Amino acid sequence: MLLMQFSAATADFPEIGTWRPEEIQAHIAFMGDTNAKLAAAGELVDGQGLAGVDQVRIVRAGTDGAPVVTEGPFPETKEFLAGYWIVDCDSPERAIEIAGQISAAPGPGGRPLNMPIEVRPVMSAPPAEV
Repeated sequence: MLLMQFSAATADFPEIGTWRPEEIQAHIAFMGDTNAKLAAAGELVDGQGLAGVDQVRIVRAGTDGAPVVTEGPFPETKEFLAGYWIVDCDSPERAIEIAGQISAAPGPGGRPLNMPIEVRPVMSAPPAEV
């Protein structure tokens, strides 16, 4: 799984809401092209962009088991998950290669964002005897 994390502390680019429309379109086109290439190679399982932190809901079980919901926005949030890809690769090195390509998505002025992409294996089911 490739996780696109954004952090105010590590982002070396302005918030996407401040980009010019053509910069946003170039960024989205890059992501679409990336997904198409991964699908053509048989490596794409799923990939999605996620809504902003203003739409996040944190849910915990209350004492009676009913859900207790905390709503955003969360101004204290310093990082958030912006999107993800689940890829089926032949090796961890290939997943790292894909993450590096995604990291270079264009931002303002067409410059690569060099955003951090977390690479994390998806665990298989535990053995039946556990």
